[in-house]
Amino acid sequence: MADEDYYKTLGVSKDASSDEIQKAYRKLARKYHPDLHADKEERDREKAKQQFQKVQQAYDVLSDEKKRQMHDMGPSFGQTGGGNPFGGGAGGIDLSQMFGGGGGGGGGAGGFEDILRQMGGSRGPMGGQQQAPPRRGSDIEKEITIPFATSVVGGQHQVSLQRSKSKIDKIDVKIPAGIESEKKIRLRGQGQSAGGPAGDLLITVKIAPHPNYARKGLNLQITIPITLSEAAEGATIDLPTPHGTVALKVPAGTSSGKSLRLKGMGVKASSKSGDLIAMLQISVPNEIPKSDLEKISELSEAWDQCAVRSELTW
Repeated sequence: MADEDYYKTLGVSKDASSDEIQKAYRKLARKYHPDLHADKEERDREKAKQQFQKVQQAYDVLSDEKKRQMHDMGPSFGQTGGGNPFGGGAGGIDLSQMFGGGGGGGGGAGGFEDILRQMGGSRGPMGGQQQAPPRRGSDIEKEITIPFATSVVGGQHQVSLQRSKSKIDKIDVKIPAGIESEKKIRLRGQGQSAGGPAGDLLITVKIAPHPNYARKGLNLQITIPITLSEAAEGATIDLPTPHGTVALKVPAGTSSGKSLRLKGMGVKASSKSGDLIAMLQISVPNEIPKSDLEKISELSEAWDQCAVRSELTW
């Protein structure tokens, strides 16, 4: 813009007064301001933007006495008068006064605010609509207790959630296989809503105990009662597991406390699987008929009772 005739840009004569320059600038700034062309085609918006920059540049120079004198000297003026087309120069006009605003403010910032108030909206410097970003809703924290079996094999668990005073929502939560107690599940967008994006639902998972099974890492442990005859003679018993009922073979001559390991029959999480460890325990009735006691006594006499405890040491 070094060789541009700023008087021509503003449409005033070279001997125009400061008031005439300011009046011309106000008129052209109102005409070409980008915010007033936001709804037009891109080509027209760009053309208005460029023209507004020229008008702003011209006013920044001609409203400053020293810059105006240098401009009148001719092309040697160069770029001295350059400035931000969207901010006021040394002689920046208060655009809030230009558009009828009450408060003081230098440069183009005041004009932006007053133009927007007159248009009933909020627009950015390039004409885009700007609004205060909607506030994100708050998160909701919930604690649930799921069955032991669900924690091992996974499944669905329904959660009752009261987001408002008048409504209770039912949400089905997917429980991943192998989840551990105190782990959290995040359901995005299921929290409170405040006009903007909804918050999240954070669920803390607790696991109910099982009457027979216990868990250690990915392994499952169970104690299986067997009869004296099953221990002595051996047997095949049905064992219910998370993966279906399996036939468990009890070796003959089994003592209480013997453990059998079923590979891969424990907790399956991701690409890993634990084992199922079954501890056999001989179960003796509280009341034994006298005839049975006599038979047991006969067996005891036949066994070397000392050999049974031969490995006990201090």
